[in-house]
Amino acid sequence: MSSGSTLKKALTQRQLTMIAMGGVIGAGLFVGSGVVISETGPAAFISYAITGAVIIMVMRMLAEMAVATNSTGSFADYSRRALGGWAGFSVGWLYWYNWVVTVGAEAIAGATIIRYWIDVPLWLASLILMILLMATNLVSVASFGEFEYWFAGIKVAAIVVFLFLGTLFVFGMWPDKKMDLSNLWSHGGFLPNGTSVLTVAMVTAIFSMVGAEIATIAAAESTDPERSVTRAARSVIVRILIFFVGSIFLLATILPWNAPETKTSPFVAAFTAMGIPFASDIMNAVALTAVLSCLNSGLYTSSRMLFVLAERREAPRLLTRLTRRGVPAAGIMASSIIGFLCVIAAAVAPDTIFVFLLNSIGAIYLIVYLVIVISQIVLRWRTRGSELRVKMWFFPYLSIVTGLVIAAVLVQMYVAEKTRPQLLLSLGATALVIALYFVNRWYVNRNPSPPEEGSSGDRADQKEVGASA
Repeated sequence: MSSGSTLKKALTQRQLTMIAMGGVIGAGLFVGSGVVISETGPAAFISYAITGAVIIMVMRMLAEMAVATNSTGSFADYSRRALGGWAGFSVGWLYWYNWVVTVGAEAIAGATIIRYWIDVPLWLASLILMILLMATNLVSVASFGEFEYWFAGIKVAAIVVFLFLGTLFVFGMWPDKKMDLSNLWSHGGFLPNGTSVLTVAMVTAIFSMVGAEIATIAAAESTDPERSVTRAARSVIVRILIFFVGSIFLLATILPWNAPETKTSPFVAAFTAMGIPFASDIMNAVALTAVLSCLNSGLYTSSRMLFVLAERREAPRLLTRLTRRGVPAAGIMASSIIGFLCVIAAAVAPDTIFVFLLNSIGAIYLIVYLVIVISQIVLRWRTRGSELRVKMWFFPYLSIVTGLVIAAVLVQMYVAEKTRPQLLLSLGATALVIALYFVNRWYVNRNPSPPEEGSSGDRADQKEVGASA
């Protein structure tokens, strides 16, 4: 083990690009899309288009900040520079908390899928998945990148196949099938539940797309950070428009929006409608891959957040220790343990503790994204535009509009009784983390112990002091 070292730059361009693509395509697309369609109607793809635009804007802002000042932990450090230590501390810990709870939830989801084929206790299957993905992350960053490359590749391939076959089916190029778009209007109209549901559906849609920002964290461990993060951010634009908007449009065209199977298993129902054999087995396998990808990325991302927090003395210094391969092993194991505690909570108290944990992260992504937007606006105003190699489009107008849209979704969460508990618990978690920042600052002031000379944390502090000056 080494302490105060830098993370190993071992991710290749192909791995980082696929991480960005795979980060967008989560298990939420394969399941959550059915909920959006059933609540919105055939116009659901418009909700995904608006949500996709928000994610694209956030990724562009992150690319601008990542290229201007690259650092492991990405937006936690950007928020710190823009708004102060409380913002960096809060964003880092909130993002970590979001991911470790998600890791536990995804382990349970993966175990549930495995039980479709093999009769095994849920907790045991969850534990096995956690151990396998923890081991993958512990070996090296290259092994994480390679596993994620193939996990993401399978997800992308599945969506591409669906888009190809679905297009043939919808536009009458399928055996014994004529072109038929009637499902877009024949079951109560294009917007059967009114236009207001478009924004309501965005709450669900945005959680299907989050994860692309992982590429900006991984860029710090790539061989060419500037080029990697720029290309990854650009690739997300096309992928969101094609994979999400395209697939949701096809689902709404192939299936009646109000059919029960559309809500529960839309892709299985669509493949079944097209006469594809073993549709359920195929989509369960793809969904398992999506879950494993999320687990893999979750452990990677949460451990890197702990690493940068520890370098700032906002987490135990033990978490800065790296293996000889440049892997933050302590951070990976700590995140894995918390993730498995969430699995235990689901087994022991599924209707109390686990539901509380899931609800408490319901709006954290949105809060983090809103802080990212504000940070980009502040940092951009402090920097000459001519000094930036990557710029947010039409600044400050698009940045402000993006922030307002995210704020509107948060307001919508409060208005809707179904999502109000998630928002309030997430705001409560945010307030608690901010309070912990002041407790931590008091402790650090009482126990001064500057970072080791030459450490990356020391260098980052010097940059921050210089920027403040």
